[in-house]
Amino acid sequence: MRKLALACLISLVGAGSASAGCYDVFGCTNASRFRMDDLMSGPNCEFLYTMRNGIYAEHGYCFHTARGRATFGNQGCVTGNANALGLNPTERYNAQIILQAERAKGCVE
Repeated sequence: MRKLALACLISLVGAGSASAGCYDVFGCTNASRFRMDDLMSGPNCEFLYTMRNGIYAEHGYCFHTARGRATFGNQGCVTGNANALGLNPTERYNAQIILQAERAKGCVE
């Protein structure tokens, strides 16, 4: 489990407006469908939060929470409506399955 989390941290590619977050174990947020088993056995709550919200940040999401603004900032953001971001189907799926993993792990209510 520690190896998986470490591999995720090491392989993270910096998020930019035109790039997807890519992870050794999972693949890239915009092209690879993440597996619940992998999400449940590896990353901790903080890492899952960063993965999920990184998808939104890459598309110009304007964060409403202090945590979101502190982690990603709002410079260059375009909307606070996640449904208006133009995520592709894989990105939508990954954001949703990461949130499911966060809930299953007790990270979010």
